[in-house]
Amino acid sequence: GMFPGGGQPDMAQLLQQAAQLQQDMAAAQDELAQTEVTGSAGGGLVTARMTGTGDLVAVTIAPAAVDPDDLETLQDLVVAAVGDARRAA
Repeated sequence: GMFPGGGQPDMAQLLQQAAQLQQDMAAAQDELAQTEVTGSAGGGLVTARMTGTGDLVAVTIAPAAVDPDDLETLQDLVVAAVGDARRAA
C-alpha cells in the first residue's frame, strides 16, 4: 500500500505537516511583499518600482520624458517600465 506497515496515516501528523506548509507559504509571501524590484524604459527615462507580489509602489519620470505634445510616448514608456519590473519580480 501507500503507507509503510499497511496502517492508516497519522491524521495528527498530516495536519501538522499541512500547518507547517501553510506557515512556510505565508513566510514566503511576506518575503515577496518586502522584496522590491525596479523596471525601466526609454533608457531609464521612466522607472517603475514594485513589490515581489506585484504591487506597484512608485513610478519615476524624468523631465526629459515629458513632452506635452507627445503624451502617448510617455504613456507607452510607463507601461513598458511596469512590464519590465513585473518580469523582474
